[in-house]
Amino acid sequence: MPKVIIIGPAHPLRGGLATFNHRLAKAFTDMGHDCTIWSYSLQYPSFLFPGKTQYTDEPAPENITIHTRINSVNPFNWMQVGNAIAREAPHIVVVRYWLPVMGPALGTILRRIRKNKRTKIICIADNIIPHEKRPGDTPFTRYFIKACDGFITMSEKVLADLRTFTQKPALQVLHPLYDNFGAPVSKTEARNHLNLPIDEKIVLFFGFIRKYKGLDLLLEALADISRQRSAVGSQQPQIPNLKLLIAGEFYEDEAGYQTLIDTLGIRGQLILRTGFIPDSEVRYYLCAADLLVQPYRNATQSGVTPLAYYFEKPMIVTNVGGLPALVPHMKSGLVAEPEAGSIANAIIEYFRLGETHFIPHLRSEKEKYSWDHLVNAIIDLADKSTKK
Repeated sequence: MPKVIIIGPAHPLRGGLATFNHRLAKAFTDMGHDCTIWSYSLQYPSFLFPGKTQYTDEPAPENITIHTRINSVNPFNWMQVGNAIAREAPHIVVVRYWLPVMGPALGTILRRIRKNKRTKIICIADNIIPHEKRPGDTPFTRYFIKACDGFITMSEKVLADLRTFTQKPALQVLHPLYDNFGAPVSKTEARNHLNLPIDEKIVLFFGFIRKYKGLDLLLEALADISRQRSAVGSQQPQIPNLKLLIAGEFYEDEAGYQTLIDTLGIRGQLILRTGFIPDSEVRYYLCAADLLVQPYRNATQSGVTPLAYYFEKPMIVTNVGGLPALVPHMKSGLVAEPEAGSIANAIIEYFRLGETHFIPHLRSEKEKYSWDHLVNAIIDLADKSTKK
């Protein structure tokens, strides 16, 4: 049985990367591979982590072996882990790369693995050039990239960034659907579960709150819609009972957002659920919403988009990075400019068109997002590297 090891966050670490790795391990196993995950005993020192906790209290995923071994700041550990994986001699190591600060640890581990002259190393690159730049980004990334045999990216932007560092083999693959959060439920059931009003229009912002994700733009857009509705002689269609549901933890200072909310006078139109959303609750938030908005200032790809596809939720995305390619305009959703006025107009246009305009396109597009396709792409890259 071919052996695959995934290097990346996994339970009890929380968040989208861990969820992705769990689902990828299941996909490899379902296709007949012996797949395990090597995760972090220390992912970030606490002073570098912007949220409340790095860990979940939810149960571990079933039927997945997770080795919690990697210390991201201990060079002796990097060598030990690399040597241990090298001895296992997997056919493929799949390594997640999302932040340059991980470059020294991962680059060293991979160099130790390569000494077995057997294992092929395929990187899934979530980011190459980070959203928020820090000293050392370029040398850390270069050090990591030199230890890999091939790369999977999930957007044109990341692929283009990768090409500024290397010409090694790379494939762009669509981010597969997150289908491991439970079956969809009705809007009524979801709202009752979350204690949300049944008869109001609910726009959803979902995920960690960071500056590049543009929540402030969405707040300003909501205020624009309110002003247009109250303007004398306004020709814009009315959206009665419009609410913005913000579901996700602050990964930066909350105070500036709270001040903006009061300055704009929109607190009565907000539903704030600004803690970490556990996996067991994700489906309720997606199913409760009428519309999902990703008002990003910049982006590569987004793990929220596959969630929306799985739960067949229309989207508004901004015209940045790989988002417009993932959400065809007037089909799966609407594309706006990363400006409050443009986002406001897109929300108004969505409710004018109605959900039924988008559902057939969502169902057609979601067929492209397959875990088997990602697994086959990884295996193909590894095989090509072997033949060289």
